[in-house]
Amino acid sequence: MQDQLRISAVNLANLLFKLMGLVLLLGSLVGGWLVMDYRHTIDSPLPVNAPGYRLLIPPGASLRHVTAAMAHDGVLPHPLYLRWLAVLSGRSHAIKAGEYLLEPGTTPRQLLDRVVSGAVLEHSLTVVEGWTFAQLMEALRQQDAIQHTLDGVIPDQVMARLGHPGEHPEGRFLPDTYHFPRGTTDLAFLQRAFQAMSGDLEEEWRAREQGLPYHSAYEALIIASIIEKETALPDERAEIAGVFVRRLVRGMRLQTDPTVIYGLGARFDGNLTRKDLATNSLYNTYMHAGLPPTPIALPGMASIHAALHPAAGDALYFVSRGDGSHVFSATLAEHNRAVRHFQIDPHRVSAK
Repeated sequence: MQDQLRISAVNLANLLFKLMGLVLLLGSLVGGWLVMDYRHTIDSPLPVNAPGYRLLIPPGASLRHVTAAMAHDGVLPHPLYLRWLAVLSGRSHAIKAGEYLLEPGTTPRQLLDRVVSGAVLEHSLTVVEGWTFAQLMEALRQQDAIQHTLDGVIPDQVMARLGHPGEHPEGRFLPDTYHFPRGTTDLAFLQRAFQAMSGDLEEEWRAREQGLPYHSAYEALIIASIIEKETALPDERAEIAGVFVRRLVRGMRLQTDPTVIYGLGARFDGNLTRKDLATNSLYNTYMHAGLPPTPIALPGMASIHAALHPAAGDALYFVSRGDGSHVFSATLAEHNRAVRHFQIDPHRVSAK
C-alpha cells in the first residue's frame, strides 16, 4: 500500500513537473511572441490616413489618457505597447502638452519621440504688406489657432498691453509669415511682430543715407507706409521715395491719395473725388504740408529701405498709367500732360 502511494506521489510530481514545464514553455512562447509583436508594432506605421491625425494633448494629461483617446479614435491599435515603450525608455512622464500632427507613416516610436520633444504642430499667418492695423486684427480674429484675448479691446489699449502706451499702432508691425503653436495669444503674436518691426526699422535707420529730411525712424516709417500704398512695383519704390524726399526738402505738399483715403476711413467708397480731396483731416496731404501724423499701413522692408535710400533725380510728380506703373515728371507742365494722357476717367483725381 505504501509502495503504491509512493508511486502515485512520484507520478503526481512528474505530472506537475511536466505541467509546469508546459506552462513555462507556453509562457515562453507567448512572451516571445509578445516581444516580437511589440518590437514589430512600435516600428510599424500607425493606421493614419491623409491628411493626418491631429493629436491634442491637454496640459497635465497622462500618457494613459493620451493612448486611450488615440485607441478610441482608431489610430493606436496597441496602446499598451506605446506605454511599455515609454516606461522602458524612462519617458512615461515626459510627454508635453500641445497639438501634434501625425502624418501617414508615423510609427509609435516616432510618436513618442515627438510628444516627448514637444515638436508641436505650427500654424502660420501671413501679415500682408500694405494691410492696416484693423486688417491685421481681423486676420488674427479669423485664425482659430490663436487664443483671442483682445476681442473688444480698442487700439490704444492694445498698445498699452504691449507696453507702449500712447503710441499709435498703425505701421508698427512687420509684414511677414509667422509660425506659431496652437494657443498662442493674439497679444503674444502682436508682440513678436512689433519687436520684429522695431528691430528691422532701427537697423535700416542706422544704415540710412545722409541728408534725408526725416527727424526720426518713425518719420521714415510714415513715408514707407505711403510708398507701400502707392506702388506694388519693386523698381518704383525708390523713385517714389525720391519724389517725396524732394517735395519735403522744398516745402511742397506731398499730395498723395492714399493718405486722404486713410483719413476718410469708412467714408471712402472706392472712388476718390474732388470733394474728398477738400475734406479736412490731418491725413489730407493736399491741404496740410509735411507728413501725416502716423503711418497709414504696414510697410514691408522693401518700402522702408526705399524711404531711407531714395533714388536720385529731379522728378517732383508722378501719375498712374492705370496698369500699376507710374509716369514720373520733373515739371508741372510735364505732369499735367501725363495726367491728361493717362487719366481716362475725369471724375478720378490722381494728380500728385
